[in-house]
Amino acid sequence: MSIVLAFALALVPQATPPRAARSAPTAEELEGHRKMLALLEEVRKKTRKSNAYLGDQALVKLEETRAALDPATAPVKTQAKLDYDIGMQLLRLGRNDEALASLESSLKRLQPFAPAEWPPFAERLYYDLGVTSMRKGETDNCVAHHTAKSCLLPIQAEGVHVDQAGSRAAMGYLRESLKRSDPAGPVHLCSRWLLNVAAMTVGEYPQGLSAEERIDPSVFASEAEFPRFPDVAPELGLNHFDLAGGAILEDFDEDGYLDVFTSTWDTAGVVRYFGNAGDGSFHERTHEAGLDGLYGGLNLLQGDYDSDGWIDVFVLRGAWLFGPRGQIPKSMLQNRNGKTFLDVTIRAGLNEQFYPSQAAGFADYDLDGDLDLYVGSEANAENLFPGQLFRNKGDGTFDDVARAARVENVRFCKGASWGDYDGDRYPDLYCSNLDGKNRLYRNKRDGTFEDVAEALSVERPRNSFPTWFWDYDNDGALDLYVASYELTDPQENLRLAPVAASYLGIPWEGELSCLYRNDGKGGFREVAQELNLKRLSLPMGSNFGDLDNDGFLDFYLGTGYPAYDGLIPNIMYWNRGGAKFLDVSAAGGFGHLQKGHGVAWGDLDNDGDLDVLEQMGGAYPGDGFGDTLFQNPGFGNHWLQVELVGMQSNRSGIGARIRVDVVEGGRPRSIYRWVNSGGSFGCNPLMQHIGLGSATKVARLEILWPRAEGAAQVFEDVPADTRIEVVESAHGYRVVPVRALVLGGKGG
Repeated sequence: MSIVLAFALALVPQATPPRAARSAPTAEELEGHRKMLALLEEVRKKTRKSNAYLGDQALVKLEETRAALDPATAPVKTQAKLDYDIGMQLLRLGRNDEALASLESSLKRLQPFAPAEWPPFAERLYYDLGVTSMRKGETDNCVAHHTAKSCLLPIQAEGVHVDQAGSRAAMGYLRESLKRSDPAGPVHLCSRWLLNVAAMTVGEYPQGLSAEERIDPSVFASEAEFPRFPDVAPELGLNHFDLAGGAILEDFDEDGYLDVFTSTWDTAGVVRYFGNAGDGSFHERTHEAGLDGLYGGLNLLQGDYDSDGWIDVFVLRGAWLFGPRGQIPKSMLQNRNGKTFLDVTIRAGLNEQFYPSQAAGFADYDLDGDLDLYVGSEANAENLFPGQLFRNKGDGTFDDVARAARVENVRFCKGASWGDYDGDRYPDLYCSNLDGKNRLYRNKRDGTFEDVAEALSVERPRNSFPTWFWDYDNDGALDLYVASYELTDPQENLRLAPVAASYLGIPWEGELSCLYRNDGKGGFREVAQELNLKRLSLPMGSNFGDLDNDGFLDFYLGTGYPAYDGLIPNIMYWNRGGAKFLDVSAAGGFGHLQKGHGVAWGDLDNDGDLDVLEQMGGAYPGDGFGDTLFQNPGFGNHWLQVELVGMQSNRSGIGARIRVDVVEGGRPRSIYRWVNSGGSFGCNPLMQHIGLGSATKVARLEILWPRAEGAAQVFEDVPADTRIEVVESAHGYRVVPVRALVLGGKGG
């Protein structure tokens, strides 16, 4: 063959294998879907009595107790405690005015007593009155009169409350709490933190606070200048108001534009699908996509489990419900022709045992060419629920082989991530556990795994949550991030204290998040503090991506915990060449104080940079919030988007390694990506977005497929600012036309 002919063949892409064109569901398939709807309807009906977060049974029992008391003879302190407990339950349910009235009644009953005679619960009474007043202020302003700057720390300009009654009442209560509490105790520290936030909401920070009250503005400032990312979710109709849930950015209908899929753990709330119309707008397609009645879901995951060319969705349920109450079915939603979804959980064999979970990951662990699924269960001493490894049989069904594979974990798993840390092509599995050591299961390539976490010193933090594999320093070896979810204080509504302490430089007990750098030889070294990751943040939702297209991965943490005082800024960390991370939350407008959950990065407007979607909302009925979409203003750097289509390997290309060699200013460097959906709480598109810095082309693009056995697929001189599709083993790639959009208006 001549050199010219060989070169010509290298430029000819292999045709994309056709996607399945599915006919209408069979009667059996429809029956499975209906059975799942019936199961979820039963869960919804039982919520009021069985769900400690969403139900009202604690309030009902307290009110029955109060009704049985004779107010003329019952001890005043007993009545005060009942008023207090009822007020806190009312607050959880979002009945803010009633909650305030009940807490104020408790205070009124105790005021005749000397402070030394107050019962132990009253140590936090002024603090909880302050928190309740702040929540009322948030509801009356950030929810009822939302602006693009609502709840963004530091709060200023359009973020200042219009109705200031709630915040001003809160400031009075919090100041009283400061006077009465131990200066070295958690109540005092939490009161000071929230007082500063409340002062921001009325435009009196920092000048309206005394030196003893004030937190210096430098504490909340960014560590570098950074452009502002405006929240455009409201104008796009993507700010759906909900409780905590998951988020996926993916092109579900394969039209070249990213769609939005979200969930809520509310057992009466459905998963939601917003289709990208391709003109800068989004249209909700939940009903027409057949998603009605598919309630609940604290987290989501995507992957083409049946290799038909359409990306499917897995919905996780039951997390945080501790024991049998959390044994709620999960859902595998089969994408049918990019138009509708069908619940195939029962037919796929995924419903025989369902344990509480919000952690899962797709990978082809046995390299047989289809996607397997690991689901991490939440176990405790009373409920020894094992994790589940569902091996894909290649016919649309799964077998749970966790016991035989030795990956049952049997710990309170809050994050699960696959990654080939030792470079042998076989994906390994990391399980992040709350209140227990973490596990790194090394794939032994014979269908079994070995826990090497302790041997490699990657078992910390003991209390951890989201986790992921990534190559933060572009050395070609997968590093590991494990976020701390330190819960040092047993009192739920004082978990803010260690976070505030870490911001203020006050010593506190507990562990920070860990960043384990891979040495390229199968070992790790913990480097978080060396790289300036020194703050406790309690993240749940989280993910990573390249904000500025410089080729280095940045990451975003959605923070918080169930109690209403968990007003912790969400954090954006900017990667500076793999040498350190800088907090740019305030400058970039990312420092949201509401609870952040599913985080997903993707180029929603096809303009060549990554926007950031965050699903918002808390655990309690009164803690809902609207989702956010931070639009990237652009940095002027170049990029490449790579969509992989597996032939011998799994269709989604999950687990493939992409190496990009570029030359910038005469100096060569390499950039690495592994195909996955990012972090363990929120899903980026499986199409990989790779920042190239100032490079105007890719000198060499190398793709190592999971089943390639060392033979890489290589292309040279790939133009920058291009989206390409690569079919496994093809001689060439296909350039995919991309049309940029103006979000909220017609794009060109």
